[in-house]
Amino acid sequence: MIRQPYSKLIAIKQWADRGLYDAVSQNFDKLSTDEASIMLRILDHINAVDTIFQHHLQGLPHTFKAPRSEKVPALDVLAKSAKAVDDWYVSYVESLTENDFEQPLNFVYTSGKRARMQRGEIILHVCLHGTYHRGNAGAVLQLKGLTPSRDAITDFLESTM
Repeated sequence: MIRQPYSKLIAIKQWADRGLYDAVSQNFDKLSTDEASIMLRILDHINAVDTIFQHHLQGLPHTFKAPRSEKVPALDVLAKSAKAVDDWYVSYVESLTENDFEQPLNFVYTSGKRARMQRGEIILHVCLHGTYHRGNAGAVLQLKGLTPSRDAITDFLESTM
């Protein structure tokens, strides 16, 4: 039973990320050079954090020295990576047992500071972090008079009815 809210949150994240990438891809050429740079940095940051915590959940090292790439990837590269990471999270959450969500993991932040979080807390962090920064990306689009993707839980629920 404990898996259900995590599973739902990850499914919403996957859906919202795909919507954002669709909206950005359809409007990227309408952004100025500075706006496009900001957008790519936002998307890269979301993807880097998702990937970093994916590695923490797997107990694997990652190559990030900061919560962003050393060189910002192109939009199509970010979109492909985000899709793969989101798909991994959906599958991963479905594979966990009830007790797994409470299992603590030790890891090191990119700052070098040691940390300890439960698997469920990491999943929650990834979901909330993505929501915050999708809002940043949506604001960039809105300031340009463009329509961002739908991002709310209610929008997700409506889209799946």
